[in-house]
Amino acid sequence: METTKFDKRFFESTRGRIVTLLRASACTVDELASQLELTDNAVRAHLLTLERDGLVRQSGLRRGPRKPHFTYVLTTEADKLFPKAYDALLNQLIAVLKNKMGPEEIEEVLRDVGRYVASAAAPGQEGDFEERVQVALKVLAAIGGAAEVERYDDKVVIRSTGCPLAAAVSVHPEVCRLAETLVAEVVKAPVEEHCNRDGPPRCRFEIKRAG
Repeated sequence: METTKFDKRFFESTRGRIVTLLRASACTVDELASQLELTDNAVRAHLLTLERDGLVRQSGLRRGPRKPHFTYVLTTEADKLFPKAYDALLNQLIAVLKNKMGPEEIEEVLRDVGRYVASAAAPGQEGDFEERVQVALKVLAAIGGAAEVERYDDKVVIRSTGCPLAAAVSVHPEVCRLAETLVAEVVKAPVEEHCNRDGPPRCRFEIKRAG
């Protein structure tokens, strides 16, 4: 039986995109089909393969207008596919910094880290604005985020139902500055962080369109 190779190409494939969507929240076949612009049958075929690989499982029913639909979630095994943010270590590091530095100095250190991560993940990034936004999504995915884009007349919003640095942000909200700077460095445009920290942190970065 052919085995699946879980690398960068996997996450760029349809199955990889399904895994990323399910990491953000449980979905039905209809919801996945809508987001991926596929037929229900095509999504079911991919889900069967992911179930075979032990990455996806059914997790109950959700009411629909005519009949209930199964929801799908990731298995514990699937969590191993995503990079870990080492939140506990980051929490301790920031706690130590707070004993040695003022708030402005800590913020600048976090922004420096964001710049470093951006330069390492997307060196010499070129392309137009939309291409750079897509690169930013991939960079966030590389550190464990599952984000999507919303487009408005005057801005673009990158948001997620989760946060790759959730455990650290819950204790030290200033960690959001790291991700804000990371996104700004990649898209080469002004970015404002408006993350929701009421309960489990959820990312939201507003990017102003040029002109």
